[in-house]
Amino acid sequence: MTRVLFVAGSGRSGSTLVTNVLGQAGGVFAAGELRYLWQRGAIDGRPCGCGQSFAECPVWTRVMKEVDADPAAVAGFLRARLRMRRLPALLWRRRVEAHPAIPALYAALGGDGLVVDSSKLPPYGLLVDGLPGVETRVLHLVRDPRATAFSWRRRKGLDGPGDPALMSRPPVAKAALLWLVWNATTALLWRRSGRYLRVRYEDFVADPGDVTRRIASFAGVPAPHIDESTVHLAPTHAVAGNPSRHRTGDVAVVADDEWVGGLSRPAYALVTAITAPLLWRWRYPLRRPPHRFAAKGG
Repeated sequence: MTRVLFVAGSGRSGSTLVTNVLGQAGGVFAAGELRYLWQRGAIDGRPCGCGQSFAECPVWTRVMKEVDADPAAVAGFLRARLRMRRLPALLWRRRVEAHPAIPALYAALGGDGLVVDSSKLPPYGLLVDGLPGVETRVLHLVRDPRATAFSWRRRKGLDGPGDPALMSRPPVAKAALLWLVWNATTALLWRRSGRYLRVRYEDFVADPGDVTRRIASFAGVPAPHIDESTVHLAPTHAVAGNPSRHRTGDVAVVADDEWVGGLSRPAYALVTAITAPLLWRWRYPLRRPPHRFAAKGG
């Protein structure tokens, strides 16, 4: 039986840092965003979190040899199955068909430990949740939607500042809509399942030690050591995700609140209006924090 902690929610919610922190515990494999493994790893050859190329990483070389599948076929299959227009049907059926290579992938990653999959997309989580031989728990990681919308507008290379290929930069309205849809879908699918834990990213950065222990207890693994707000990150084998997955050494876990002053008033108002149905439920204020001045750009 392969045990998976699926990190669900919307992008730019801190899942890479949380995954890398959990990956420092014994018996935990921080896999990164496995839904992108086939395209970004096997086809594009992007670097693993360990620093080596996907094709040269001994861990993924072994796994892909066991899986023995055509990456292009699996990547195309996932793109077709995970389109947003399919969401109403997926919610009705509560299942997503899986390509035969996908259960083989999780079986190859399995063992006595825990696989942390930070793919976030709820339809892909539903796919993983239905795989034979996989026991899934869902960590619903949420962050203030104004912060995520601001973060999406930053120019980031897929694998760091020197990478000419950039991460997507959706307009703030689209970022807000995705935040609302994916977070509402995650709660709808798993909130009453008994295998669900919701954590606010703001609470994690405020007290990383306590929140990490809570997540580790939920996942059934030992908690990694965090010295107040600093964690020592050894390389992981995260296959895709934010370029921060390459960070190693002593890393400070601190709030990134540049958005408080950097998000323009119109953008702040638009994101707030779109996401208001869930803001109050998860204790996010409607008004901008008063201690910062709102800049005009952003």
